[in-house]
Parts: sequence; structure tokens; C-alpha cells
Amino acid sequence: MTTLVTGAAGFIGMHVCKKLLEADEEVIGLDCLSDYYDVSLKEDRLAELTPFAKFKFIKADISEDETFSGILSKIDGITKVVHLAAQAGVRHSITHPQSYARSNLTGFLNILEYGRNLPGLEHLVYASSSSVYGGNRELPYAVGQSVDRPVSLYAATKKSNELMAHSYSHLYRIPTTGLRFFTVYGPWGRPDMAYWSFTKAMLNGEIIKIFNKGDMKRDFTYIDDIVSGILKVLKAAPADDGDELPPYRIYNIGNHRSEPLMNLVKTLESSLGVTAELEFLPMQKGDVKETFADISPLQKDVGYAPVTSLDVGIPNFVKWYRSYNKEK
Repeated sequence: MTTLVTGAAGFIGMHVCKKLLEADEEVIGLDCLSDYYDVSLKEDRLAELTPFAKFKFIKADISEDETFSGILSKIDGITKVVHLAAQAGVRHSITHPQSYARSNLTGFLNILEYGRNLPGLEHLVYASSSSVYGGNRELPYAVGQSVDRPVSLYAATKKSNELMAHSYSHLYRIPTTGLRFFTVYGPWGRPDMAYWSFTKAMLNGEIIKIFNKGDMKRDFTYIDDIVSGILKVLKAAPADDGDELPPYRIYNIGNHRSEPLMNLVKTLESSLGVTAELEFLPMQKGDVKETFADISPLQKDVGYAPVTSLDVGIPNFVKWYRSYNKEK
């Protein structure tokens, strides 16, 4: 019984792998180590995993057919897949659209093809995004709402993933679950996220750019809560009852708490002991004003229960950030 985790050197992927390994499970971690941000951070994340005897790492690109026809075809015993590899970032998708087509569309198609030909596949869990809600104004965001108005290419690729998964669940009865992540943060996070870039700027005495003049809110969700939810979902594959409904589900996974962006700034100021220097700017293309997750279906179905507030999670991140950068 082995779990394949794609994006294993990524923020969420590393934490998922580590939690599975701590439970003494076999894990195959796959990642291409792209240079979207500092590759050394990804290598340092992998260094957290390599001491585990039941961890095997494969450097490969999901958008390349040879990854599946060659390397992965030789590995037996994979029964679950957690697909987290993707080209991330809303703003980056405006300037680098082709990378999103390769990783998020072609790459995901390759994952689905691999899954439908994988003997004994029990469950494919994949990363969607709160970005799919796009121009929706009804809050909190609920899975039943229309998501037909993406405001970035990144969001469009994630909505496409959900449609692609549905077709494969329908045609080939693959059990799939998509998780719409809401602003994940915490130790070992991504440098392109606001909490990281704000921390770095504040410690360096640099100006922080605050878009929409600070009138923004996010459902900030701590990494430990996210990982707990992923693993609960992984163990609870949608049943195939043989009728017209495929074994397919979509959930929001967030904190069910929409925090003003300026609360993040204030919490960082308190944690760092630094006063932020701010520059207020208009809304950036591709951004949305507010995100807020309705997580009641996930609570009901698998017992998901996020417990970490911003005033706990941010100090945890700051403590890790200071320690990590002293070691560099």
C-alpha cells in the first residue's frame, strides 16, 4: 500500500509526505523542482523527508509522457494518489500562461490517464483552488455555487481540472476528490505568498505593497489543518454505487474565517516586533477582494475541524522563518 504524492517538494506536498511517513506509510514523492521560486527551498524541504526509510523521491515532470510510461510504470503497489503538483500563482499566470497549460492541463491529463490504468487505485485526491470562485460575490463560497467566471488563467485551469476529473470518474469510475484550497500558510511555505513576502520586506526595512488599498480579506488556513483535512479525505474515497452519479466529489478546505488583510499585517508586526511601512495601491488584475470558505460538507463527511487561528499560526511561521534563514 503506497501513496504517490506529486509536488512532493512543494509546500503542501512536503507536509503531506511527512505526515504519511510519520504514520509509517510508504510514500513515492514526485517533483520536477521547477525554478518558479528558489529551488534550494524545495531541496531543503526534501531533506526533511529523505531520512525516512519508506520515502522514495523521483525527479520528473508530470507534463512529460515519459514520466508515466517509463519511471512510474515500473513501480508497483501504488493505491492512492495525492496530486499537488501544479504551476501556482494567480499573478504569474498573467505573464507566463504557457506554463499553466503544460503543468495544470497536460500534466493533470497525464495524472488521470495514469490513474485509470493503475491497478487497484483506491482514490485520487487533487488540488483545486478557491480561485475558481472568481467573480462570485455570494459569501461564504459554497461548492454548489456557479464557478463559471474565472478572473485568472490559473483559476480557469483549476476549474478545468475539476471538469476533467468528473469525466474520468464518469467514464472509468475512478474515485476522485478535488479540494479547493483557501490561502494556505505556515512553516516551509511559498515565498510568493503575502505572509512570506511581507515578513521578508519588514525585516529588511522595505515597503510593503498593499493592493486594493487594504480592503481585502482572505480565509487564511494553517498548513497543519490543511494536511489533516487532506489525509481524512484520502481515507474516505467516494463510493461508486453503480448509478449515473460517478465516484466524484469537490470540497472547500479552509478555515471558515475571513480575515482582513490588515489583520495579517498587524499580526506580523506583533510577531516580528517591527512596524510595517506600507504603500497602498489599486487592485491587481486577477485578484479577488475576499475569500471565505463554507467547509460544512467537509466537516460533515470526514470530520474536518480546523483549529489554528491567525494569531497562533503567524507566530509559528515567524519562528520557523527566523530559524530557517539563520541556517542559510
